[in-house]
Amino acid sequence: MEILRLGAFIEQDEILKIIALIFGILIFATALFWGWGFLRPEANLSELKMRTRSWWVMAIIFVTATLVNPLISYAAIAFLSFVALRELLSISKNVRPADRRILFWCYLAVPVQYYLAYKGHYSLFLIFIPIFMHLWLPFMLVIRGVTEDVSRSMSVLPSQLMLTVFGISHLAYLLSLPDIPGFSLGGRGLLLFVVFITQMNDVFQFTWGKLFGRHKILPTVSPNKTWEGFIGGIFTSTLMGYYLRFLTPFTETEALVVSFCVACAGFIGDVVISAIKRDIGKKDTGDVIPGHGGFLDRIDSLAMTSPVFFHIAYNLYYLNNS
Repeated sequence: MEILRLGAFIEQDEILKIIALIFGILIFATALFWGWGFLRPEANLSELKMRTRSWWVMAIIFVTATLVNPLISYAAIAFLSFVALRELLSISKNVRPADRRILFWCYLAVPVQYYLAYKGHYSLFLIFIPIFMHLWLPFMLVIRGVTEDVSRSMSVLPSQLMLTVFGISHLAYLLSLPDIPGFSLGGRGLLLFVVFITQMNDVFQFTWGKLFGRHKILPTVSPNKTWEGFIGGIFTSTLMGYYLRFLTPFTETEALVVSFCVACAGFIGDVVISAIKRDIGKKDTGDVIPGHGGFLDRIDSLAMTSPVFFHIAYNLYYLNNS
């Protein structure tokens, strides 16, 4: 019993250390941008300051989800998926008036997917949206009897579910992963790792791009993205992942490779959502978070990094232990 208590104490101590690091970096960034703007009023730092405020909001959400009762954590992440799906559906010009009643099934997929994550039903979790919902939604659209542009709806609705529900739900499944020998932090450590690396990659790509960006990487999709920001963000995030590997069971080499993959996936998620918004003609998916639009604007990278990170970690350490 004393050994179990000691292990729990050590785990809690490590979790608190990374939380202190997260908020320490946010405090440093806030002070840096405030001081920079004070010393150089001509510098246009308004977007950096607004993004920093939104990073505070997201940090509080995920840290709270990590520390509180697991059921509340699942509900909090599911709520993020629900809001992100709602934002995407509400601004989509590809959703026909005839599809409105079908949206019930899209929203119903959220609690079902997260229930499967909570119960740890790995196979059903993997196939529910990509297979069952991919079959069910087209069938429901056909039953409505409106065939004009129905093929577009058959493509759009399942894709939006994949982005906002399937991808993000991997964060919740991390909390359901079983204990493995030699790794005491479990799913909470993995959750903090992938969220922290993803968000810091966003921070560093934006900051390096602001400081040194000269060469556009995708000017017609996301004009503010530069090669300098992309490379600087990838390098910095990979290095941070190496030093934060204590949150994971990864070796030094695995931590470098996984962090690199997460950073690249984060960039992909960001530009994919940017392309969707540009097609729709919207700058943001909503206005819930001051300075940076809606929830989907803040978790767009996580829609890609979460499944990439989850399946790498699962196949490396959990596949033969489940």
